Amino acid sequence: MFSKGKTTTTTTTTNETTVARKVQDKPAVPSILSTDMRIVGDLVSEGEIQIDGTVEGDIRSKKLLIGEPASITGEVIADMIEVFGSVTGQIKARSVILAKTAHVIGDIHHEDLSIEKGAFLEGHCKRMTEKMDFSKGGINLVSKDRDAKPAQDTSKPVTGGGDTPKLATNG
Repeated sequence: MFSKGKTTTTTTTTNETTVARKVQDKPAVPSILSTDMRIVGDLVSEGEIQIDGTVEGDIRSKKLLIGEPASITGEVIADMIEVFGSVTGQIKARSVILAKTAHVIGDIHHEDLSIEKGAFLEGHCKRMTEKMDFSKGGINLVSKDRDAKPAQDTSKPVTGGGDTPKLATNG
């Protein structure tokens, strides 16, 4: 009705009942959580979400923009994530962009990662080799070195012929 996008009508017949529904060619408008909004719980969207408020819970969406005033505590999973605000928790996405105002405490699992100068990141970055599958409600993460042997702990003291312990090294 108010959309400028071109719409078509699809008709489906099931058990003598005809159901008509509109299919839009353009994607939906993003959902926006403004700065005065605080959500305690999980958010799930098949479209785009822009968050400028506070979220305490997990977020799953196709595209996610975390604005500068935003504060998120929980796991964030999306196809594409742009972070301008604060995230405390794990991030999983195909594409992750950390702007210079980003403050992230947690691990990032990604295919593509871009970090601007000035962004704060405390955590590990791990490149994903498998595609994420949103249709099953979960994602598959397989690291590139999954068949590799586990790394040995190099910080254990090793006694060498004398009384003083020596630090084990891999070199």
